Amino acid sequence: MNPVTLEILWNRLLSVCNEQQVTLLRTAFSTVVRESQDLACGVFDARGQMIAQSMTGTPGHINAMATGVRHFLTAYPPETLSDGDVLLTNDPWQTAGQINDMTVLTPVFRNKNRGGSIVAYFASTCHAPDIGGRILSAEAREVYEEGLRIPITKLFLRGEPNAELIKLIRANVRTPEETVGDLYAQTSSNAVGARSLLHLMDEFGLDSIEPLAGEIIARSEAALREAIAKIPNGVYRAETWSDGFEEPVLIQVAVTVEDHDIHIDFAGSSPQSRRGINVVLNYTQAYASFAIKAAVSPEVPHNDGSFRPVHVTAPLGSILNCREPAAVASRHLIGHFLPGVIFAALAPAMPGRLMAGGSEPVWISVWRGEEASGTPFLLSHFQLGGAGARAAKDGLSTTGFPSGVGGVPAEIIESLTPLVQQHRELRADSGGAGTLRGGLGQATAMRNLSGRPWEISAMADRIQFPGQGLEGGAPGACGEMLVDGQPRPAKSLIWLDPEATVELNLPGGGGYGPPHERPVERVLDDVVKGYVSVEAAVREYGVVIRYTGTEDQLVRLPRHYAIDEPATRALRGR
Repeated sequence: MNPVTLEILWNRLLSVCNEQQVTLLRTAFSTVVRESQDLACGVFDARGQMIAQSMTGTPGHINAMATGVRHFLTAYPPETLSDGDVLLTNDPWQTAGQINDMTVLTPVFRNKNRGGSIVAYFASTCHAPDIGGRILSAEAREVYEEGLRIPITKLFLRGEPNAELIKLIRANVRTPEETVGDLYAQTSSNAVGARSLLHLMDEFGLDSIEPLAGEIIARSEAALREAIAKIPNGVYRAETWSDGFEEPVLIQVAVTVEDHDIHIDFAGSSPQSRRGINVVLNYTQAYASFAIKAAVSPEVPHNDGSFRPVHVTAPLGSILNCREPAAVASRHLIGHFLPGVIFAALAPAMPGRLMAGGSEPVWISVWRGEEASGTPFLLSHFQLGGAGARAAKDGLSTTGFPSGVGGVPAEIIESLTPLVQQHRELRADSGGAGTLRGGLGQATAMRNLSGRPWEISAMADRIQFPGQGLEGGAPGACGEMLVDGQPRPAKSLIWLDPEATVELNLPGGGGYGPPHERPVERVLDDVVKGYVSVEAAVREYGVVIRYTGTEDQLVRLPRHYAIDEPATRALRGR
């Protein structure tokens, strides 16, 4: 294909996916989609191969959706579909690994007045605010306890909503308007994508997008294989620990680089849990393949071609390839560790290119109670810790990696619920010390103004095991969950008194390189900004900083701090 034409068509295809995403964000009912952007949008060719994705998309959604579409086409081959049909499922083993994640697929028909044929599919995956069963947590022992499980079925038939299915969903969820509203938003966004793709085909006189899809996918595959070939052949190993539920969980990985292919095997990892932190293989493949692309060649377009050189295996019955009917609602608490442990394995083969360990799993807290009037409320709150330091830059603070979701603004929380955030601030000293400092977590406190009892289900990790540093960097701080100042277990539903205060203090990222090699001026800047305390500057970096202002000054300015150079030289000399 002509390179200029290919570039034009590729960019137009990306704009179609981004229009699909914008439509979804603008029409979604829930804060999970609208604010946190816990979603994925993509376009697939007639064979179910992903061609392109939108700008926003979590790896656990977009990569799992890329393989999940094939399950849709097996259940409903093209000859069984009509124009206006829309398919839906939340089956964890076929899509994104938990039943809160709804995947909606829409076939795109061309030449409808002559019978028509399917030329593409648009799909989106979103985290539903509620799907019934237990409130979202890790407490369940089987997937049946976690809510309504919907096999691949038709959400719309020839343009008409499946009223019986929608009635069933409404009867089983605590937030019917939001949950069903988001399904309509997903359907609408797919329709917008389909309309724009047909306009693109008309404009360029394309009867099919298969040649375009084939060229894009083939180029992506070739580019990733070329990048993999630059890594020395060998077997690279690493392990990491999660807090788990009843006991810690071990994740072991062996990454085998073999010319133009990479094989990732998680043999040796813990067996599947009796609680809802298990991961289906589809989700394991999603985050493992994302890690390779991010590490090896992040500029390669993300599509079916960039998956082909990456081969992922995990023993059946292990924590990363659980058997049905295992509970899986909090699978992200394990799955989000995979890029970090893969990076740790590849670090010796790719010096100066990878990042230290970070906070990893996004913290999701579900808050439920009643307004003062007695009206029930339910809020899903996403929070992010610090990312690991990079080889050339400090780690990003309160930034989700590898999830990529956003936090919910305090204004949204306080306008939709009786909850109020007493503070939300960067957590000083949470970033691991290093030549490059780890990213900071956040410290938050929440209260309920309704005067009624309330509850929280907090899905959190790295409370026992911190994110590790790299090349001599120190680990980040562990997270904390406190109720009225006392530690409480995460991953469980906790009932709260009306006057209780809940503190969620998120973990930080690990540092990169020896801390005593961090320039003194940068340590001073961290202290001035409140990222590092005066005490930690001495303890971690060997830098003695004096505060020259008065204790009653409300605003501490850079001129109020000074480096004690003789003391610092002596301390760093030791």
